[in-house]
Amino acid sequence: MSNKKAAIINGDGTGPELVDAMIKVLKSCNTNVELIKCDAGSEWWEKNKGNSYISEEVWETLKNSDACFKGPTTTVPNPNAPRSVAVSIRQKFQLYANIRPIKTYKISKLQLNFICVRESTEGLYAGIEFKTSDDSAVAIRKTTGKGCRRVVKKAFELAKQKEFKKIFAITKRNILKETDGIFWNAVTEINKEYPDIEVEEYYIDNMTQQLVKNPERFNDSLLLSTNLFMDIISECASGHVGSIGNVYSGNYGDNYAMFEPAHGSAPKHARQDKVNPTATILSGAWMVEYLGEKHISDAIFKATEQVIDEGKYLTYDLGGSASLSKMAEEIAQKSAALIKK
Repeated sequence: MSNKKAAIINGDGTGPELVDAMIKVLKSCNTNVELIKCDAGSEWWEKNKGNSYISEEVWETLKNSDACFKGPTTTVPNPNAPRSVAVSIRQKFQLYANIRPIKTYKISKLQLNFICVRESTEGLYAGIEFKTSDDSAVAIRKTTGKGCRRVVKKAFELAKQKEFKKIFAITKRNILKETDGIFWNAVTEINKEYPDIEVEEYYIDNMTQQLVKNPERFNDSLLLSTNLFMDIISECASGHVGSIGNVYSGNYGDNYAMFEPAHGSAPKHARQDKVNPTATILSGAWMVEYLGEKHISDAIFKATEQVIDEGKYLTYDLGGSASLSKMAEEIAQKSAALIKK
């Protein structure tokens, strides 16, 4: 029996039904990870108020777990609302590397395979902003050498593991000379430890154009940037994989990790058994791999690919008419069958 524990945050909007689907798939594969469900997010906050979307009780659950999973949550866009659940957890546990693979399936017109790595504790997401008058405000883009070096190191290690020979570092160094200068210095410094990996710098505006115009040029490479820039780039890249509902992610620190689908909570689709469960299921698979169950993760990834390539049980965003639960059920059945082989 595994003694690993994972806190599972239900989330808002479509989050609870997606999380239930993910748990069903993991249990079909007989995971030994103890899955501890809990609530956090705007729906919990609307009922309980306070200065955080996460209660003290849930913080304790997170601290006592070996990893956590966050279902999609809503962040209310007004100055009096708390910091988002994702940002709060990333900063609390210093989960400095957000990793989003961009990989298409056979049904896609494009065939893409690259990885986006994002610094996820600093930059504009540090949330340091203040009003300077009734009609103006300032936000601070926090950048430190330590913060940059640790995510850059993670990126080079991942590129080496995947046998990628190139990293595209994305900046706006011609304008943001100091902050992006610190980031670029970290890239060039750590690149010396990995001489077999080539680095090419792209400015953020040109990078978005290239991702639209010629995304295949980035295949078998890694895209690396600071917090806001890579958030934008990874979302742009997600447009090529059929649906944002396919994009899974992990947030890694030195001793803890959080896993989550890359998409939002889609409250207008809540409780309709409608949305694509792929990103949530694959994020869950990544979580149990992190906790030592790689065989289960491999089975779920393979089963998901089979379901999507077969095209019989796809949700509306992928051109099908299957429900969330039906697509998840097919993935669960195929995953369980692969485990038994």
